[in-house]
Amino acid sequence: MTIEKLLEHAEKFEVDTYNLSRNFRENHISFTGAPEKHPYADDKIILILDPFSANISYYEFATADIAGVEELSNLATAEGKSVKMCRVWVRRGSIGIRSTPFVVEDTTRKG
Repeated sequence: MTIEKLLEHAEKFEVDTYNLSRNFRENHISFTGAPEKHPYADDKIILILDPFSANISYYEFATADIAGVEELSNLATAEGKSVKMCRVWVRRGSIGIRSTPFVVEDTTRKG
């Protein structure tokens, strides 16, 4: 499955598993999260680690470095909101970005 196909809107997502060879596992690293289109670069993907968390962290990878994608079970909230999850296999040695946004505050000052 290609990353472009995974990012297309679909009504239902089934678990899709792969038998990966030992050589593949030695040359690639897996990352799990909710895939999103990159806001301005069509050749990149964002993978949100915990999409329902208040503290969003994500990975950014070039789609050319992704060798495989596995669809996983969707995550859902009690309110019925759901998000698709996947495992992406990224070529070992490629460059990824890990981002953890935060609010800049002076924690030493007392309110």
